[in-house]
Amino acid sequence: MGAVFGIVAAVIALVGLVVALGHVGYLALLGNAAKKRGLSGGTTTDYVNSRWKVAGGAAGVALLGLLLTGADSVPVDVVGLLLGGGAGIYAKQALDSTRSRFRTLP
Repeated sequence: MGAVFGIVAAVIALVGLVVALGHVGYLALLGNAAKKRGLSGGTTTDYVNSRWKVAGGAAGVALLGLLLTGADSVPVDVVGLLLGGGAGIYAKQALDSTRSRFRTLP
């Protein structure tokens, strides 16, 4: 039973890490596009620079959660699941807020 829980915890933590890395990637693309616009992208560049700590922190916590799920102990797997899943949820909310801020209508 502990092995099954460990696998489930690892999958959840892995999904959290992927979401957190997606937020990092989105910020990288947004920052790159803003830098290409030069002075007119200054506000966007400032916003992206202020969000790097949030994105990096969420990715780091998700990675820590994934690493913790490799243990043979169910309580440690629970901690890894909570860290990885929580970081993924937080990164998703941060990504959604960033996307809604810069979403434009065609």
